[in-house]
Amino acid sequence: MTQTITRPSTARQALVLLSVCLAAAAMPLTFTGPAVALPAIGKTLGGSPIALNWVTNAFMLTFGSSLMAAGGLADAYGRKRLFLIGVGAFGMISAALAVAPDILWFDLGRAAQGIAAAAAFSGGMAALAQEFEGRARIRAFSIVGTSFGVGLAFGPIASGLMIDAFGWRSIFGLVVVLAALALALGARFLRETRDPDATGLDWPGALSFTLALALFTYGVLLAPERGWAEPTVMTLLAGSAALFIAFGVIERRVARPMLDLTLFRYPRFVGVQLLAAAPAYAFVVLLILLPVRFIGIEGLSEIAAGRLMIALSAPLLALPFAAGLLTRWFAPAAICGVGLLICAVGLFWLSRMPLGSETMGVAMPMALIGIGISLPWGLMDGLAVSVVPKERAGMATGIFSTTRVAGEGVALAVVSAVLSALTAGHLAAGTAAAHAGPAAQLLVTGDIVAAAALPLMSRAALMQSYGDAFATLLLMLCAITILTAIVVFAFLGRRAETGTEPVVEGEERLCTSQA
Repeated sequence: MTQTITRPSTARQALVLLSVCLAAAAMPLTFTGPAVALPAIGKTLGGSPIALNWVTNAFMLTFGSSLMAAGGLADAYGRKRLFLIGVGAFGMISAALAVAPDILWFDLGRAAQGIAAAAAFSGGMAALAQEFEGRARIRAFSIVGTSFGVGLAFGPIASGLMIDAFGWRSIFGLVVVLAALALALGARFLRETRDPDATGLDWPGALSFTLALALFTYGVLLAPERGWAEPTVMTLLAGSAALFIAFGVIERRVARPMLDLTLFRYPRFVGVQLLAAAPAYAFVVLLILLPVRFIGIEGLSEIAAGRLMIALSAPLLALPFAAGLLTRWFAPAAICGVGLLICAVGLFWLSRMPLGSETMGVAMPMALIGIGISLPWGLMDGLAVSVVPKERAGMATGIFSTTRVAGEGVALAVVSAVLSALTAGHLAAGTAAAHAGPAAQLLVTGDIVAAAALPLMSRAALMQSYGDAFATLLLMLCAITILTAIVVFAFLGRRAETGTEPVVEGEERLCTSQA
């Protein structure tokens, strides 16, 4: 059964995989690129600090909240169709962003770009699940994971070089080229597939879930700026909770739900969702926090900080693919769990590095974090589709991707708020409490000069408080990563229950070997 794909189809499979990989590499560039270009964008298009924050937040909000609905659309109306529509729209919107006349249109375009990216990602991943079986599928998804990881980790460096040479608008040119190549290959070589039992999209479920997640993400993004007790934030979170409850009621009553809630009874399914969120707090938040620390607090140049960040991101070039190859000899749960433990060791080690440590001393724990997160990174997407029937691969990738992308957005907002609170606590212990909060907020954004200008604030005290808070935050992230590794070992290592828990052919032996 595992040899159902004939030799003549191998070249077509490779081109299908290349198409999805090109789209996967383009998407993180649209997240990291504008973040690097933000000062230049603000100088050209204007806009308040809040409007500039939405350059990143608008894409994150719509991308994360649309993935689940996009997965359902892919299963119901065709994976190839949704992929081509999504990639085409993604490319056209990216081109339009390069000529946006002002910040309002730019932010609206970023929101539309997130919806298109969700369609392309869900359609492409679901289509890929139909092309490969068993271990070949895990290896294929590991290659896609590598492509996505490379775009996420090396996007800031590539964008910085392009901005320096051609201006900030050029970063969207690269995205357009990648999207056009993905569209051409997908149109030529992808097969159209859909769920034969689908009866159309569960629109009440899709709308309630998408709106609930959008309100929740929006509330979390506003909270660090306005406070958790602010009426607008509380209203958004309360509305989100009500809509999530409504979504649960809807999904229990419809014949063909967008999200089969009974899947949460299976430990392997729950373990995959937790694994999806792991990179957010073990790795992705560091892509934002560490450059701020290196440049804004420690005073490194952008080039020096970029070189140092390579230690964190370089393992993503090869290790996710290597993790797929390791499944020949080791169970996926074991590889993922060990990777998370390695990552936790790196986080603990980095917490012991005070501000101003020598470059090599900081680079070594950063490299260990990158090595650790690279192992589950290449296997997560394949595991996501291994715990549901093949026909519902779109739903699986939609759930998994929603957990991962929404988790990244929430993690960035929450971790920034925690770092600010920890820093303020340390400052309040040694200086006037009235200025601790504003100083902490400035430090989290890397503006130590403005923080030092506040009354009763010395640069030495600011650096000491920030350094202590950063170390505490890393220890918290280390603890969360260790707990995640334990759950991954316990849940994904369980034997699938034949007849009750869905197992994809070729995955059963890999999963049961962990028992």
